[in-house]
Amino acid sequence: MTHGLRTDTRTAYLDRRGTWRETASRYALLPLRVFLGVTFVYAGLDKLTDSAFMKAAGPGSLGDTLHAVRGSSAVPALVDLALKSPAGFGYAIAFGELAVGLGVLFGLLGRLAALGGALISLSLWLTVSWATSPYYYGNDLAYLMAWLPLVLAGTPVLSLDAVLPGRRRRSPGLGSYR
Repeated sequence: MTHGLRTDTRTAYLDRRGTWRETASRYALLPLRVFLGVTFVYAGLDKLTDSAFMKAAGPGSLGDTLHAVRGSSAVPALVDLALKSPAGFGYAIAFGELAVGLGVLFGLLGRLAALGGALISLSLWLTVSWATSPYYYGNDLAYLMAWLPLVLAGTPVLSLDAVLPGRRRRSPGLGSYR
């Protein structure tokens, strides 16, 4: 009797189009997509429902936060621009976070939504959390890095991009949508 390593990795219950490793690869970005989508939807809703946040001054206001970080920001001109209308900037960020979060969650214009998330994270890193020391205590840089795989890969599975006409292309090889 011979004992050896089993080499057939096909598992019909996971995916009839490939091995379990191909299936895992295809779905690998899904947890990141769900996390970032839920987080950005929550952040947008949190800003919109916080009565203090949208004010130009006062405890918990965006205006006070912007004044506090202006001197330590990598791009003070961006902070100055936001200070011209803190409420307008706050609404832009809140609705941007909502759009990005929903776009990534539903997989509608996934790469564009991820790019929006990366740009929001980049602007927050360069302004609000730039002076955080050591750098790894600030979360905006980590969010920026987390968005990059979705900018590159998009939302190819369990997404509207994959099912809407004109938005899908079959990739050779795996049979997945990209």
